[in-house]
Amino acid sequence: MKNEPALATKKRCSWSGTDPLYVSYHDEEWGVPMHDDRILFEFLVLEGAQAGLSWSTILRKRDAYRRAFDRFDPRKVARYDQRKVAELLADAGIVRNRAKVASAIRNAKAFLEVQAEFGSFDAYQWRFVDGRPVQNRRRAVREIPPRSPQSDAMSKDLKARGFSFVGSTIIYAHMQAIGMVNDHVVECFRHREVAKLG
Repeated sequence: MKNEPALATKKRCSWSGTDPLYVSYHDEEWGVPMHDDRILFEFLVLEGAQAGLSWSTILRKRDAYRRAFDRFDPRKVARYDQRKVAELLADAGIVRNRAKVASAIRNAKAFLEVQAEFGSFDAYQWRFVDGRPVQNRRRAVREIPPRSPQSDAMSKDLKARGFSFVGSTIIYAHMQAIGMVNDHVVECFRHREVAKLG
């Protein structure tokens, strides 16, 4: 397998394990600052879908989610009707949970309202870290908290705007994923690379 030498020689965050899909996600996406609204909406939906499940489960279903949710176009998702909901609940490729499907639709509507108010969801979301990634220097994964003052504030504000499945722990995971915080441990080869992107 082509990736084996790289897996063996590079220091990574311990949670990345050896699953090629997880390693690829760790090495290429996690912690990279993202500013594209469609991608931000995708991660918001996927983080909500992950509640109570493992992130690896969601990563395996990601392509199916992209197909089922019109590549996470919030304008399209906001218009989903009961027929579309029934179609989604019959789709074995995604997490068939009525509350999570309903949340994605409700969140799409709220997402559009935020875009209208701030010009973009990106502009809204990055205000919570003053527009720049928080550069943490964790020495071990166990030092990474499940939430932060910024995720508490963003979660509270999102809830006030009608979003659901946006508790502080979910939002902190979202912030880590889209690079609002750099939580790669310092010995991980990606810590420095991601810090330069910020």
